[in-house]
Amino acid sequence: MGEMIKGRGSTGHLPGRFAVTTAQAEDDGWHERDREDEIASSPATRVTEERARSIISRNQSPDIPFQQSLNPYRGCEHGCSYCFARPSHAYLDLSPGLDFETRIFAKTNAPELLRKELAKPGYRCSPIALGINTDAYQPTERKLGLTRRIIEVLAETRHPFSLITKNALVERDLDLLAPMAREHLVQVYFSITTLDNHLSARLEPRASAPHSRLRAVRRLSEAGIPVGVMFAPVIPWVNDAELEAVLEAARDAGADSAGYVLLRLPHEVSPLFRDWLQTHLPQRAEHVMSTIQQLRGGKDYDARFGKRFSGDGVYAELLARRFDLAYRRLGFDRRRHQGLDVSKFVPPRPPSPQGELF
Repeated sequence: MGEMIKGRGSTGHLPGRFAVTTAQAEDDGWHERDREDEIASSPATRVTEERARSIISRNQSPDIPFQQSLNPYRGCEHGCSYCFARPSHAYLDLSPGLDFETRIFAKTNAPELLRKELAKPGYRCSPIALGINTDAYQPTERKLGLTRRIIEVLAETRHPFSLITKNALVERDLDLLAPMAREHLVQVYFSITTLDNHLSARLEPRASAPHSRLRAVRRLSEAGIPVGVMFAPVIPWVNDAELEAVLEAARDAGADSAGYVLLRLPHEVSPLFRDWLQTHLPQRAEHVMSTIQQLRGGKDYDARFGKRFSGDGVYAELLARRFDLAYRRLGFDRRRHQGLDVSKFVPPRPPSPQGELF
């Protein structure tokens, strides 16, 4: 792969699994280059407008608690080294490595498509999970505002939704989220992987710092918005020791629910994460991967329903026990909020060529 690139989670352009040809750079010594400058430089992010043909994705997976999801962006600039969504860039004939975090596709017609979908006579309201595959509040959202426009449609139609993010930018939309929360139409989760700023900067280089996420948890909670924390992913011998500390910090900031997900390494994520370990934690790399394989039946990843999020074996059982004890000790089991309300949904009125009289 390559050397560490400042501000990026990947070290190179790992070819996608569908790539027919691959390119590899070679230094022939013709030009002298400053190695330190090369490593310190960071490739620029390119955002491309995409006119999506559909916008709501549906699933019937037995271990996923929602049936509908919506992703305004493909690719994610946060650059999380462990992101399970990286392999999706292979379908675009792009690298799940650097391309995933530098080649972002914005579905600029998403709000209009959502309005059309919700207006269909056969549509049945079910909570929508926003930004599940890639973060809906990643840095480019600050400029484009796609997620805000989508939430405006959901607010107008009183459609329930949940979202999960690593970015404190969600605070910008308090004016939309707070009124929806009063009607039990929204639930926000923050993914907090570590409280260590230095580790966070290496694991998820362009996500908000841990203290910024906790501050956002507090602001949303004070505004009456149900806020949860996901300790995700749990990485053996990297951040697993912080489970109780993260849950306690989130509880103190106002979080009312919590969960965790074990590291997942599907397809190209496995070699990408192995490379990250060798780059940042070489002395620990073998031990980390050995434990992961113990959790995954001797492989880097086991995609079985019911096991892919939690793993199998002694370590998985110990992790589940630790979480359960911390969850109850911190009072999360007494803080459960009311579920999302699907009964208030009002379909948007389709545009009429004759206009309106009133």
